[in-house]
Amino acid sequence: METTNNKSVFFEKYNVTTRDLETYLGEALSRGGDYADLFFEYRINHSVVLEEQIVKSATKGISLGVGVRVVSGEKTGYAYSDSLEREHILKAARTAAFIANTSSEGGRVGIQPLEHTHNLYSIPVVPADLEIMEKIALLTEADQAARAYDSRIKQVQASYIDETKHVLIATSAGRSTWDLQPMVRLNVMCIAEENGQRQSGYQGGGGRRGLDAFTGDLSPAVLATESARQAILQLRAVDAPAGPMEVVLGPGWPGILLHEAIGHGLEADFNRKGTSAFSGLVGKKVASELCTVVDDGTLPYRRGSLNVDDEGNPTHETVLIEKGVLQGYLQDRLSSKLMKAAPSGNGRRQSYEHIPMPRMTNTFMLAGESAPEDIIKSVRRGLYAVHFGGGQVDITSGKFVFSASEAYLIEDGKITSPVKGATLIGDGPTVLRQVTAVGNDLKLDQGVGICGKDGQTIPVGVGLPTIKIREITVGGTNR
Repeated sequence: METTNNKSVFFEKYNVTTRDLETYLGEALSRGGDYADLFFEYRINHSVVLEEQIVKSATKGISLGVGVRVVSGEKTGYAYSDSLEREHILKAARTAAFIANTSSEGGRVGIQPLEHTHNLYSIPVVPADLEIMEKIALLTEADQAARAYDSRIKQVQASYIDETKHVLIATSAGRSTWDLQPMVRLNVMCIAEENGQRQSGYQGGGGRRGLDAFTGDLSPAVLATESARQAILQLRAVDAPAGPMEVVLGPGWPGILLHEAIGHGLEADFNRKGTSAFSGLVGKKVASELCTVVDDGTLPYRRGSLNVDDEGNPTHETVLIEKGVLQGYLQDRLSSKLMKAAPSGNGRRQSYEHIPMPRMTNTFMLAGESAPEDIIKSVRRGLYAVHFGGGQVDITSGKFVFSASEAYLIEDGKITSPVKGATLIGDGPTVLRQVTAVGNDLKLDQGVGICGKDGQTIPVGVGLPTIKIREITVGGTNR
């Protein structure tokens, strides 16, 4: 990736040396500014879709470019170029400087040798180097397993997506670092039909790995069987009840509710602007003492993990809520400076075309001491939600509406009928305070999380043990 050339490191992928980086950063600070950085990115994406046992599409995309950021106080200038020609990068640097609207004279920038921290996803072969037939074989295996599950499975769509991304980051603080980030994902969607009724099921998985990710619980056959099971289950589901009731969230993917309704409210930019329901509450109780919530970008091979964030800082495990007490927020460089807090390695961006902002990595609640079966037994009448589809959240208030794609009635301490059409309606801060039991069965999602914020999407991870919530309003059609 890099070689030494006249005491200056040469980055072959981008055809730049450390002296070039210093020149570009110097231009970015030519009108002053407190800080500037460069974000080079080279990305290769593949996708293959198998539908009705036919390869419907196979695509490859390549993107290359650099983003330049200049920060002056609370003002930020940002520009990017999809050309790595010297004059284009210099123009982007000047543009960012003018947007930041500074007028003082900038200083000289010196880049230090490359820094490399932990290596969370070392793999022998990156996805970009894999043969397409290997990927099609995974999809074929998934298709066959789904159809073999039940004759009522009438349609199957299996898709494979991978990404190989190389980034180079250099800052006016003199730091530079790089990372090679792999990603794979396999999805299976099934449609079941019976007596004129159609229901669907979905399952997926992946992570920062190669094709070795798709073994065990993430094998194509297991993912397909689970997708088919969900679709068949919905054929006999009854209408969901409506009204306030106790709700038990199952382990794993239901952590998406924690991510959306609570995690976004703990991102620093919302809090320094005073627009989060958690603004100004550090050191205060915001949840049940049973709740400890962390964001950890250092978990090996996880979808939300990174060796360094998109500002070049090492990722960390950050305790957000400890035994119900708010400990702090997720910080990027700008927010941490303005809030006088330590960076947490959560500056993230969708691509070189986008400005970084505070974002989650892998966000989850730690396990408690209760046995999951005892939690279920403690509920006289309620809902057990084990899988979620879409949802909406208001960051300012924490109010949310989530649809449960797989849920069951709990009656007299037993899980009974599956239900359809259930939605959970509430707000994050209230839900946290009403957690009355936390299971000992923490589980992370299988590697499908995608988070959207201000028009940017990034990969994330979520997780949850089984938890009981005293009361949530359930929206349903059965009154």
